Amino acid sequence: MSRNSDIILTALAPAIWGSTYLVTTEALPAGYPVTIAALRALPAGLLLLALTRCLPPRAWLGRTFLLGSFNFALFWVLLFVAAYRLPGGVAATLGSLQAMMVILMARGWLGTPIKAGAVVAATMGILGVGLLLIGPEANLDPIGIAAGLGGAASMAAGTVLSRKWQPPVSALSFTAWQLTAGGLILLPLALIVEPPLPPLSATNFAGLIWLSLIGAAATYALWFRGVARIEPGAVSMLGMMSPVTAVLLGWVVLGQSLSPLQALGAVIVLVSVWAGQRANRPSIKAATAGHMTPRARNA
Repeated sequence: MSRNSDIILTALAPAIWGSTYLVTTEALPAGYPVTIAALRALPAGLLLLALTRCLPPRAWLGRTFLLGSFNFALFWVLLFVAAYRLPGGVAATLGSLQAMMVILMARGWLGTPIKAGAVVAATMGILGVGLLLIGPEANLDPIGIAAGLGGAASMAAGTVLSRKWQPPVSALSFTAWQLTAGGLILLPLALIVEPPLPPLSATNFAGLIWLSLIGAAATYALWFRGVARIEPGAVSMLGMMSPVTAVLLGWVVLGQSLSPLQALGAVIVLVSVWAGQRANRPSIKAATAGHMTPRARNA
């Protein structure tokens, strides 16, 4: 499959993640972020484990739980803290810093060179997300800012380490391992810090099914498949599709207004995503190295 096809398939994941805000606010009970996160991750992971029939070997348990924490447990908890304590635009803009963090982490952990074009594209994307989402009423809460930055760093670390540690299994199995690990970390935390869920309606169940099966199992399988095939800097830029989708869904489904400045921000984000793919395109030497086996890459 061509690189362009890999990019399109990977971009579907963050584009679908953009529906999370809409589904959470319109279809799920409020006030249970950790419980919802656990119910999003654990059933999806167990379902994929049942389908793939592939458990992580003992040697991979430590890495699996670390990745499950970075990509799901820690990331989702910090994301919800930031969302509760900051205006949505500020939280999303802090999250967009992930692209810049991935560039730096990939340099340290993978030896990937820092390209000026990739830095410019990431900076453009952060500016675009800010124009798209930040309003004049934005207030800055120190704890919220720390959570937003921590969430971005967690997802960035998970993305780079998922590229560095490639087990000799399918992307679906790798996704199953991480989702299950993340869910097992979140479940006891939810039981400790949150009250039991109220009786769920049909709408609540539909929202949970969407977030778990589509928003977790299917999309993260596409995401980790892309992480294994595309350069980390290019993958991280695709994550900026999420706020664009969220704003468009709010405009189309909820009738929210879309100002000219927001429209400009969306265009800037899309241009930055395109520029990021070009800037992070591997050289012929790197592309040849990319055909190494997972065992060779892990050596």
